[in-house]
Amino acid sequence: MTAKVDHEERRRQIAEALLRIADTEGLQSASMRAVATEAGVSLRLVQYYFTTKEGLLLDALARLGAQLQARMERWIGEARAPRDVVTAILSCILPTDAESRRITRTYAAYYTLVLNDPAVPAKQAAQPPVVLEGFLAKQLRAAQETGEIDARRDTGVTAAGLLAMVNGLGSSVLGGQRSGEEALAILAYHLDELFGPSRSRSRSRSLSPSPSRSSPSAD
Repeated sequence: MTAKVDHEERRRQIAEALLRIADTEGLQSASMRAVATEAGVSLRLVQYYFTTKEGLLLDALARLGAQLQARMERWIGEARAPRDVVTAILSCILPTDAESRRITRTYAAYYTLVLNDPAVPAKQAAQPPVVLEGFLAKQLRAAQETGEIDARRDTGVTAAGLLAMVNGLGSSVLGGQRSGEEALAILAYHLDELFGPSRSRSRSRSLSPSPSRSSPSAD
Protein backbone atom coordinates (compact mmCIF):
# COMPACT_ATOMS: atom_id res chain seq x y z
CA MET A 1 0.00 0.00 0.00
CA THR A 2 2.81 2.41 0.87
CA ALA A 3 4.52 1.86 -2.48
CA LYS A 4 1.30 2.69 -4.36
CA VAL A 5 0.81 5.89 -2.38
CA ASP A 6 4.41 6.93 -3.06
CA HIS A 7 4.03 6.30 -6.79
CA GLU A 8 0.85 8.36 -6.94
CA GLU A 9 2.53 11.16 -5.03
CA ARG A 10 5.38 11.18 -7.55
CA ARG A 11 2.93 11.32 -10.47
CA ARG A 12 1.06 14.15 -8.80
CA GLN A 13 4.31 16.04 -8.13
CA ILE A 14 5.34 15.79 -11.78
CA ALA A 15 1.90 16.60 -13.21
CA GLU A 16 1.51 19.65 -11.01
CA ALA A 17 4.93 20.87 -12.13
CA LEU A 18 3.65 20.77 -15.70
CA LEU A 19 0.51 22.69 -14.68
CA ARG A 20 2.64 25.38 -13.05
CA ILE A 21 4.65 25.80 -16.24
CA ALA A 22 1.43 25.91 -18.28
CA ASP A 23 0.09 28.65 -16.02
CA THR A 24 3.17 30.86 -16.08
CA GLU A 25 4.86 30.14 -19.41
CA GLY A 26 2.49 28.13 -21.60
CA LEU A 27 2.70 24.50 -22.63
CA GLN A 28 5.14 25.21 -25.45
CA SER A 29 7.74 25.64 -22.69
CA ALA A 30 6.79 22.40 -20.92
CA SER A 31 9.39 20.00 -22.26
CA MET A 32 9.99 16.84 -20.25
CA ARG A 33 13.32 18.31 -19.11
CA ALA A 34 11.67 21.58 -18.03
CA VAL A 35 9.03 19.64 -16.10
CA ALA A 36 11.75 17.61 -14.37
CA THR A 37 13.53 20.80 -13.34
CA GLU A 38 10.29 22.38 -12.07
CA ALA A 39 9.40 19.24 -10.12
CA GLY A 40 12.90 18.93 -8.67
CA VAL A 41 13.42 15.42 -10.01
CA SER A 42 15.54 13.82 -12.71
CA LEU A 43 14.48 13.62 -16.34
CA ARG A 44 14.77 9.85 -16.07
CA LEU A 45 12.20 9.82 -13.27
CA VAL A 46 9.75 11.87 -15.33
CA GLN A 47 10.21 9.42 -18.22
CA TYR A 48 9.71 6.49 -15.85
CA TYR A 49 6.28 7.71 -14.74
CA PHE A 50 5.27 9.22 -18.10
CA THR A 51 6.83 7.49 -21.06
CA THR A 52 5.44 10.11 -23.47
CA LYS A 53 4.74 13.81 -23.21
CA GLU A 54 1.20 13.14 -24.41
CA GLY A 55 0.61 10.88 -21.43
CA LEU A 56 1.88 13.59 -19.08
CA LEU A 57 -0.30 16.23 -20.75
CA LEU A 58 -3.42 14.10 -20.39
CA ASP A 59 -2.69 13.16 -16.79
CA ALA A 60 -2.15 16.81 -15.85
CA LEU A 61 -5.31 17.83 -17.74
CA ALA A 62 -7.35 15.31 -15.75
CA ARG A 63 -5.95 16.73 -12.53
CA LEU A 64 -6.78 20.26 -13.65
CA GLY A 65 -10.32 19.11 -14.35
CA ALA A 66 -10.54 17.65 -10.85
CA GLN A 67 -9.41 20.98 -9.39
CA LEU A 68 -12.12 22.81 -11.32
CA GLN A 69 -14.67 20.20 -10.24
CA ALA A 70 -13.75 20.70 -6.59
CA ARG A 71 -14.09 24.47 -6.97
CA MET A 72 -17.52 24.07 -8.55
CA GLU A 73 -18.66 21.82 -5.74
CA ARG A 74 -17.64 24.43 -3.17
CA TRP A 75 -19.47 27.18 -5.04
CA ILE A 76 -22.64 25.20 -5.59
CA GLY A 77 -22.87 24.59 -1.86
CA GLU A 78 -26.39 23.71 -0.82
CA ALA A 79 -27.99 25.39 -3.86
CA ARG A 80 -30.88 23.38 -5.24
CA ALA A 81 -32.80 25.84 -7.42
CA PRO A 82 -31.61 25.63 -11.06
CA ARG A 83 -30.95 29.37 -11.27
CA ASP A 84 -28.74 29.33 -8.20
CA VAL A 85 -26.78 26.33 -9.48
CA VAL A 86 -26.27 27.90 -12.92
CA THR A 87 -25.24 31.20 -11.32
CA ALA A 88 -22.76 29.50 -9.00
CA ILE A 89 -21.17 27.41 -11.76
CA LEU A 90 -20.75 30.29 -14.20
CA SER A 91 -19.57 32.69 -11.48
CA CYS A 92 -16.92 30.31 -10.19
CA ILE A 93 -15.44 29.91 -13.68
CA LEU A 94 -14.83 33.64 -14.07
CA PRO A 95 -11.24 34.56 -13.08
CA THR A 96 -12.07 36.66 -10.04
CA ASP A 97 -9.54 35.24 -7.56
CA ALA A 98 -6.11 33.61 -7.59
CA GLU A 99 -7.42 30.05 -7.96
CA SER A 100 -9.81 30.79 -10.82
CA ARG A 101 -7.21 32.91 -12.64
CA ARG A 102 -4.72 30.04 -12.44
CA ILE A 103 -7.25 27.50 -13.70
CA THR A 104 -8.38 29.79 -16.53
CA ARG A 105 -4.83 30.52 -17.67
CA THR A 106 -3.92 26.83 -17.61
CA TYR A 107 -6.95 25.78 -19.64
CA ALA A 108 -6.06 28.54 -22.09
CA ALA A 109 -2.58 27.03 -22.40
CA TYR A 110 -4.10 23.67 -23.34
CA TYR A 111 -6.42 25.33 -25.84
CA THR A 112 -3.49 27.14 -27.45
CA LEU A 113 -1.55 23.88 -27.66
CA VAL A 114 -4.46 22.13 -29.38
CA LEU A 115 -4.69 24.96 -31.92
CA ASN A 116 -0.98 24.92 -32.70
CA ASP A 117 -0.16 21.21 -32.55
CA PRO A 118 -2.43 18.81 -34.47
CA ALA A 119 -0.73 15.87 -32.78
CA VAL A 120 -2.26 16.83 -29.43
CA PRO A 121 -5.36 14.75 -28.65
CA ALA A 122 -7.93 17.51 -29.10
CA LYS A 123 -10.84 15.20 -28.27
CA GLN A 124 -9.66 14.62 -24.71
CA ALA A 125 -8.84 18.31 -24.25
CA ALA A 126 -12.38 19.24 -25.27
CA GLN A 127 -14.14 16.85 -22.88
CA PRO A 128 -14.46 19.11 -19.79
CA PRO A 129 -16.40 21.88 -21.64
CA VAL A 130 -18.71 19.28 -23.21
CA VAL A 131 -19.50 17.76 -19.81
CA LEU A 132 -20.10 21.20 -18.33
CA GLU A 133 -22.43 22.17 -21.20
CA GLY A 134 -24.44 19.02 -20.53
CA PHE A 135 -24.71 19.82 -16.83
CA LEU A 136 -25.84 23.38 -17.49
CA ALA A 137 -28.36 22.20 -20.08
CA LYS A 138 -29.77 19.79 -17.49
CA GLN A 139 -30.24 22.65 -15.02
CA LEU A 140 -31.93 24.76 -17.70
CA ARG A 141 -34.33 21.91 -18.52
CA ALA A 142 -35.19 21.71 -14.83
CA ALA A 143 -35.91 25.45 -14.89
CA GLN A 144 -38.20 24.92 -17.87
CA GLU A 145 -40.15 22.29 -15.94
CA THR A 146 -40.78 24.77 -13.10
CA GLY A 147 -41.67 27.61 -15.48
CA GLU A 148 -38.60 29.71 -14.67
CA ILE A 149 -37.56 29.98 -18.32
CA ASP A 150 -39.35 29.69 -21.65
CA ALA A 151 -40.17 26.05 -22.46
CA ARG A 152 -39.48 26.71 -26.15
CA ARG A 153 -35.85 27.65 -25.54
CA ASP A 154 -33.17 25.25 -26.80
CA THR A 155 -31.35 24.43 -23.56
CA GLY A 156 -28.31 22.94 -25.29
CA VAL A 157 -27.72 26.06 -27.37
CA THR A 158 -28.40 28.29 -24.36
CA ALA A 159 -25.89 26.39 -22.21
CA ALA A 160 -23.26 26.60 -24.94
CA GLY A 161 -23.92 30.33 -25.33
CA LEU A 162 -23.61 30.99 -21.60
CA LEU A 163 -20.29 29.17 -21.45
CA ALA A 164 -19.00 30.99 -24.51
CA MET A 165 -19.97 34.31 -22.94
CA VAL A 166 -18.25 33.44 -19.66
CA ASN A 167 -15.11 32.31 -21.48
CA GLY A 168 -15.05 35.60 -23.38
CA LEU A 169 -15.59 37.57 -20.19
CA GLY A 170 -12.80 35.59 -18.54
CA SER A 171 -10.40 36.48 -21.34
CA SER A 172 -11.31 40.15 -21.00
CA VAL A 173 -10.65 40.02 -17.24
CA LEU A 174 -7.25 38.35 -17.71
CA GLY A 175 -6.47 40.88 -20.44
CA GLY A 176 -7.27 43.80 -18.13
CA GLN A 177 -10.23 45.08 -20.15
CA ARG A 178 -12.63 44.82 -17.22
CA SER A 179 -12.62 43.83 -13.57
CA GLY A 180 -13.94 40.60 -12.13
CA GLU A 181 -16.83 42.48 -10.52
CA GLU A 182 -17.76 44.00 -13.87
CA ALA A 183 -17.71 40.55 -15.46
CA LEU A 184 -19.96 39.18 -12.70
CA ALA A 185 -22.37 42.07 -13.22
CA ILE A 186 -22.55 41.33 -16.95
CA LEU A 187 -23.21 37.67 -16.22
CA ALA A 188 -25.97 38.58 -13.75
CA TYR A 189 -27.56 40.89 -16.33
CA HIS A 190 -27.82 38.07 -18.87
CA LEU A 191 -29.10 35.60 -16.27
CA ASP A 192 -31.80 38.14 -15.37
CA GLU A 193 -32.78 38.21 -19.03
CA LEU A 194 -32.96 34.42 -19.07
CA PHE A 195 -34.65 33.75 -15.72
CA GLY A 196 -36.16 37.14 -14.92
CA PRO A 197 -34.89 39.63 -12.30
CA SER A 198 -33.73 37.98 -9.10
CA ARG A 199 -35.73 38.93 -6.02
CA SER A 200 -33.23 37.61 -3.47
CA ARG A 201 -29.95 39.28 -4.40
CA SER A 202 -28.39 42.10 -6.39
CA ARG A 203 -27.24 41.55 -9.96
CA SER A 204 -23.51 41.80 -9.26
CA ARG A 205 -23.50 39.40 -6.33
CA SER A 206 -22.49 35.79 -6.96
CA LEU A 207 -23.06 32.81 -4.71
CA SER A 208 -20.33 32.33 -2.14
CA PRO A 209 -18.37 29.08 -1.89
CA SER A 210 -19.65 26.66 0.73
CA PRO A 211 -19.63 22.90 1.36
CA SER A 212 -21.46 20.88 -1.28
CA ARG A 213 -23.26 17.57 -1.61
CA SER A 214 -23.60 17.62 -5.37
CA SER A 215 -21.32 17.96 -8.38
CA PRO A 216 -21.66 18.75 -12.08
CA SER A 217 -22.59 15.80 -14.25
CA ALA A 218 -23.96 15.59 -17.73
CA ASP A 219 -26.13 12.61 -16.78
